Amino acid sequence: MKSITIKGSQRESVGKSATKALRNAGQVPCVIYGGDKVLHFSADEKQFKNLVYTPNVYTAKIELDGASYEAVLQDIQFHPIHDRILHVDFYQLQADKEISLNVPVKIVGKSKGVAVGGALRQNLRKLKVKAIPANLPDFVNADVTELQIGNKLYVSQLRNDQYQILHNDNTVVAQVRMSRNAAKAAAETK
Repeated sequence: MKSITIKGSQRESVGKSATKALRNAGQVPCVIYGGDKVLHFSADEKQFKNLVYTPNVYTAKIELDGASYEAVLQDIQFHPIHDRILHVDFYQLQADKEISLNVPVKIVGKSKGVAVGGALRQNLRKLKVKAIPANLPDFVNADVTELQIGNKLYVSQLRNDQYQILHNDNTVVAQVRMSRNAAKAAAETK
């Protein structure tokens, strides 16, 4: 899985006034959970742009005063009026411990049903997967090449040995439906 580096500095005071002063200086207060101890730090707000405002999923390599931590974005809070980042929570990754993440679905191939006039509809843009950090995918490939008009691609068809998909097997990921133009053409030929 791709990684983004965030450079920050540990913070000693975690009170309300210290947090407000950090935000006024363009810093974002952050916390890393899941390790030996909880780490409080702050980082420049601009460093989160590529991590937060993207449809992709990344791990974060957090560098604090010479130490480095691998983590994933757990939670983020935005200001309700001007959408500035108020607070970010990270979860520290451990090589032998599984983690659940929402991973984007990537449609692969051109459907046979679309070639004859159908319309491809992607029902899920992200799937929740569970794996150890080394096996986390950047995206889940959904091959729609064999789908005819009226066919559906289910989660059960996307199974992989590297990770576990945490959705029901009968959940529809993509389907090919009859388009309006194809329906009109079929009605006119009758």
